[in-house]
Amino acid sequence: MPDIATGQPTGTRLGGGGGIDAFIAGLPKAELHVHHVGSASARIVAELAARHPGSAVPADPAALADYFTFRDFAHFIEVYLSVVDLIKDAEDIRLLTFEVARDMARQNIRYAELTVTPFSSVLRGIPDRAFMEAIEDARKSAAAELGVTLRWCFDIPGELGLEGAEETTRLALGLQPEGLVSFGLGGPEIGFPRPQFKPYFDRARAAGLHSVPHAGETTGPQTVWDALNELGAERIGHGTTAADDPRLLEHLAERRIALEVCPTSNIATGAVASLEEHPIGRMVAAGVLVTVNSDDPPMFGTDLNTEYAVAARLLELDPAGVAELAKNAVEASFLDPAGKRALAGEIDTYTAAWGG
Repeated sequence: MPDIATGQPTGTRLGGGGGIDAFIAGLPKAELHVHHVGSASARIVAELAARHPGSAVPADPAALADYFTFRDFAHFIEVYLSVVDLIKDAEDIRLLTFEVARDMARQNIRYAELTVTPFSSVLRGIPDRAFMEAIEDARKSAAAELGVTLRWCFDIPGELGLEGAEETTRLALGLQPEGLVSFGLGGPEIGFPRPQFKPYFDRARAAGLHSVPHAGETTGPQTVWDALNELGAERIGHGTTAADDPRLLEHLAERRIALEVCPTSNIATGAVASLEEHPIGRMVAAGVLVTVNSDDPPMFGTDLNTEYAVAARLLELDPAGVAELAKNAVEASFLDPAGKRALAGEIDTYTAAWGG
């Protein structure tokens, strides 16, 4: 099995299940592909549903597992938006954001770039400045009280087309909050080709934001090429089908353009048929900078620790190999150089103490 960082062969192999799980639980981590609303725990979703009755979303946490069972990607988007509809005011936003950070702290996530879709909330009546104040207040509290550093990726809700792109650009550039580092594009890929969003990404990049669109999750490798060539992508959200194009894998590897891989999500939405068929192994074998992420964890019945355990099994990694995977996320992050050195050093110190 190839080395996570270089793609070259290595002798690392997965140890005992309990051992690797315990190692992962304590491992300092960064997460680069995780959605704001999609990270709402069953407890928080149920609380929001109870506060705002009349929604199709169950107010009983036990019923949410069935509600979060998706027929296909289109059904996932439908369910996701029904949860968005529960967020009615700035107090809901602040509560959601801080509680997401609390769940991250429990997993030893030190740094996260949270994908936020501000236009979806503004469209539903939350004033834009109140939205920004709520996420920023939660971000500062998360750092002070939980030791979790949050940064924002504002993403275009693809299903809203160019109107969503224009409004997201306005919100990002006109009200640029302190924690904002990147500009993304989510939602369905089918019917929403990436090149049409180029002018908006051009404006965001000119303002200093990094480009991190979703691409190649439910469409082919050409969508990834379009994200690279038209949107100036510096990382690719999912990029699952990139594995079907050897030239694309070579391009990503040569330029150290990371893929934000979310294994359980890909199975839950039907983007990949089974974990055994997941292309993460081919990505690593090609030398691509692979990061592991949870996407919409409660909706998919997972968390980042679980995703690391899945990746460890699929890639046959021991603790040292898992630590290298964690350092990939640090390298691909938009942390400043000093922050990257500090978090990578924390991972190394933890691994050395473990005996890795």
